[in-house]
Amino acid sequence: MKTINPALAVAALGCAMGSTALAQGNDSDSLFEEITVTATKREQNIYEVPMSISAFSGDSIEAQGITDLVDVGKFVPNLNVTTFSAGHTSSANPFIRGIGLQDHLITTDPGVSVYVDGVYLGRQVGQNWNLTNIERIEVLRGPQGTLYGRNSIGGAINIITKTPGSDEGARAAVQVGSRGRLNADVYADTRLSDDLAVSFSGGFKKRDGIGTYVNLPNAGVEVGETKDVFARLALAWEVNDDFTLVIAADANDGDNGMNPYTTLIDEVGLVCRNTQPDPIDCRADDPDNDNIAFGANGALYDAGFRNTDVSADPYDSNSGEATQTRVTNEASGLSITGTWALSDTLETKFIASHRTSEYKAGLDDDSMLVNFLVFPEVGDADQTSIEVQFNGDMGAWDFVSGIYYFTEDGTNFQDGYTFNTFGPFDFFLTQEVTSTAIFGNVGYDVSDELRVSGGLRYTRDEKDAVTDVGTGLVSGNRSWNELSWDLSANYVLNNGLSVYGSIASGYQSGQFPARPFCLFGNPNCFVAGENITAVNYEIGIKGQPMDNLQMSAAVFYTDYDDLPYQVSTTAGAGFNTVNLIVKQQSTGFEWENTLFITDAFLFRASLGYIDVSVDRQQNVQPVAPLTPELTFSLSPEFRMPMASGAELTFRADYSHRDDMFGEPTSDPARFTMIDSRGILNVDFAYQSPDGSWTAALYGRNVTDERYDNGRLNTGDYILRILSNDASEFGVRFAKSFGL
Repeated sequence: MKTINPALAVAALGCAMGSTALAQGNDSDSLFEEITVTATKREQNIYEVPMSISAFSGDSIEAQGITDLVDVGKFVPNLNVTTFSAGHTSSANPFIRGIGLQDHLITTDPGVSVYVDGVYLGRQVGQNWNLTNIERIEVLRGPQGTLYGRNSIGGAINIITKTPGSDEGARAAVQVGSRGRLNADVYADTRLSDDLAVSFSGGFKKRDGIGTYVNLPNAGVEVGETKDVFARLALAWEVNDDFTLVIAADANDGDNGMNPYTTLIDEVGLVCRNTQPDPIDCRADDPDNDNIAFGANGALYDAGFRNTDVSADPYDSNSGEATQTRVTNEASGLSITGTWALSDTLETKFIASHRTSEYKAGLDDDSMLVNFLVFPEVGDADQTSIEVQFNGDMGAWDFVSGIYYFTEDGTNFQDGYTFNTFGPFDFFLTQEVTSTAIFGNVGYDVSDELRVSGGLRYTRDEKDAVTDVGTGLVSGNRSWNELSWDLSANYVLNNGLSVYGSIASGYQSGQFPARPFCLFGNPNCFVAGENITAVNYEIGIKGQPMDNLQMSAAVFYTDYDDLPYQVSTTAGAGFNTVNLIVKQQSTGFEWENTLFITDAFLFRASLGYIDVSVDRQQNVQPVAPLTPELTFSLSPEFRMPMASGAELTFRADYSHRDDMFGEPTSDPARFTMIDSRGILNVDFAYQSPDGSWTAALYGRNVTDERYDNGRLNTGDYILRILSNDASEFGVRFAKSFGL
C-alpha cells in the first residue's frame, strides 16, 4: 500500500496557492458568478450545501473538453468513469469513492445514481449522456440515501438541462477534427406566447475508430468507431401565476463499433508468492498460508492458443465473428414536471417519467479467428417513475418531503453463444423491480451563521427475477426495506468560508446473481443477497475567503456493510458470476479550488486521495476495483482581452488517475493491475467582440495516452477492456443568434 505522501504534497501545493491568493487579495468583487445547485432538491449556493459536490456549468464544459460522463470522470476528485459493459462504447460506469459497478446485466444495480432533471436512469448501457447545451452537471460524493434513495451509496450525478424560456435565442455549433471527427448540434429556445416557451436541441457525433478488424475486411465498421444521433424537445407552460408545467421528450440512437479490448492468456502457469524465507513449499492448501498458488493456465492455453494468436496491436482485433463487430443502442424518454405554488411558503412538485432502452452488443472473448468464446447479446429495459414532493420555506424553517415510485422491467438474452468451442447455447435473464419510498428532510437556521438539517427515507424494494442458463427456467423473488437517514450542520465563518459536518447513510437492495451458472451444481443458488448499507462521516470547509479564491476541502470516512464484489469463474456452460459479500471501509480527502492569480489568469485544481480497506474473505484479500488511490487535475486558463473587444482564451486541462486494480481480486497482480494515466486537453479560443460567435482550436488527449478501462480474470483468461480515448486535434465553431 502506498503512503499518503503524494496526496499531501499536492494538497500542500493547493493550500500554498490559496495562501498566496489570500496574501495578494483582489479589489474586484465580480470575478466569480454565484453557483446555484439543487443537490438537496432545493436551490442553494454550492458553498451552503453540507456535502462534497462538484459543479460544471454548460458554458465551461465545451472548453474543458468534456463531451460525456466519461470526461466528467477525469476532473472530479475520487471519481473514475469507465465504458465497460459488454464492449459497449455508449455505456457509463461511474465509481465514486471506491463504489461502482463493472457489470450491466439487469439483475445488477449501480452504486452511483445518474439523474436527468430529477429522472433516474436505471441502466448503464446508453447512459453516457450527451452533454451538449445543458445547464450544468452536479457530482455529489458520498451516500445520498435520504433524498436520492437506493443505488446512491457511492454518490449521485445530476444532469440539469435548460428550462424553455430561460435562455432565449439559438445556437449552432460544428466541430471537425482528426480521426474523422465530425460533430454538429443546434439549440433553440423561444417563447410562443407570454406563458408558453419551447426549446429544441439536437445533433450528431461521429468519429472513426482507433483499430481495425484484421480478419473482417468487410465489417463495415472500425473498432471504437462512434456515430450517435440525439434530440430533445421541451415545452414549458405557465398555466397561471402559481402553476408551471414542463414536458420534455428525448431520444438517442447509437450505431458504433465494438469498444476496443483484447484477451490475455496466462502462459506462466503456477505462480507462488512466498511470505517466508523458504521458497520450496508452494501449495494452495499450505496450512500456514505462507505460500499461495495461483491457478493453472486456463482453457485457451490448454487448447493450444497463445498470446501470439491475438492481434499484436491490442486496438486491432483478430476476431472472425462478423456479428460481434457492431454495437447499437436506442433510448427514448418522456417526462412531465409540474410545480404548484400553494402559497408564498409552500409548494408541491411532481415528476413523472417513462423511459425505454434497448441495445445489441456482446464480445468475442477469445479475440481470435477461432470460434472459441463468443457471446452475442441483446438487452432492453422499460422504467416508469413518479415522484411527488411537498416543500416549504417558512423563515428559519424549511423542508423537502415526498413519495416516490419506480418500476423497471428488463431482459438480457445471449442467443447462440459459444463456450470453449461448445454450443450454441442460450442464456436468458429477466427482472422486474418495484421500489416505493417516502422521504423528508428538515432544515433550521439556528442563527444567521448556523444551519442544521436532518432527514429520513423509508424504502421498500421487491424484485422478481427469472433465468435460464440451460437448466430450465428458475425464478426468484425477494423484498427488502430500509430506513436511511442523515444529519448535518453548516456554520458560516466571518471570512467567507463555511464549515460543515455530516453523517449520512445509504442503501441498496440485494441482488440476484448476474450469471447464475452455479445452477449446474447447485439448483438453489439463484437467490438475492442482503441489504447493502453505508454510513458516511464527513467534515469539510468551503467558500470564498477572498475575492479571487473559491475552494472546498473535505475529509471523509465511509463504512460499507454487505457490499457485493462481482467475481466470475468457469461453471457449467458459462461463467458463474457470484457476489462476494464484503465489509469495506474508505477513508479519504478531497480538495478543489478556483483561483484568479490575476484578472486574466485563472487556475483550477482538484485532488482526491482514498485509502480502501476490505475485510479478508476465506484466505482471499479482495480489493476495491477501479478505484485509484490518487486523483488530481490541473487547469490553468489565460484570457487576453483585445482592443477590438474580442477575447483570446488559452486553456489546458490535465487529469491524472493513479494505478488501480481492474477487478476485486489483486492476484496475480501482473494481470489485474491497471497502470496510472495522465490526460492532457488544450483549447485555444477566439470570441468575437460582440460575443456572438467563437472559433477554437482544440486538442484532446494530446499525448495519445492509451489506458485500460478494466480487467477481468476469469481463471481461464484475462479480458482487458481498453479505453476508446485517443489523441484528437481539430477546430470548432459556434454561433449564437437572436430569436
